[in-house]
Amino acid sequence: MKRGFNFLLVVIVAFAAGAAGLYTARQSPSQPAPTPALNAAVAKLMALDLPDTTGKPQPLAQWQGKVLVVNFWATWCPPCRKEIPAFSAMSQKYADKGVQFVGISIDTPKNVVDFQVAQKVAYPLVIASPSVVSLTEELGNASQGLPFTLILDRKGGISLVKLGTLSEEELDRKLADFSKS
Repeated sequence: MKRGFNFLLVVIVAFAAGAAGLYTARQSPSQPAPTPALNAAVAKLMALDLPDTTGKPQPLAQWQGKVLVVNFWATWCPPCRKEIPAFSAMSQKYADKGVQFVGISIDTPKNVVDFQVAQKVAYPLVIASPSVVSLTEELGNASQGLPFTLILDRKGGISLVKLGTLSEEELDRKLADFSKS
């Protein structure tokens, strides 16, 4: 009897945890209120100078003044791999509207190069060490999970924070707002 009760309790707790995770993952992206700490985190992000797939350093500051879609991802992350084709399509759709995508991969250069060639990613991919993931916590990613996407407006303010897969529809809707302004 006691074992059956314990099993039932474990099932209920697991179900509740799964439901909470699903609910959290399906919530719409957020727009955090600017704070000095958040502004400092954005400054750290924009100060990054990371190698691209050819090894050439790419300062994120080169894209200041544009709407910047920054996606932290890895080739070993299935949700990351799932959203990248939509990001490629959106990067092409909004390229002439002052929107720049950049993928910050927490992976090896070889894995990123192989992925970029196979998937024909249409935007710059840069490679970061796992320590860069800690910066995402300062940007609103408390769990430091992947994928994690930020959209910065033309002035460098955070317009969107999304942990988990960002759908093409959500992304298109958000980027269309910038096209109007």
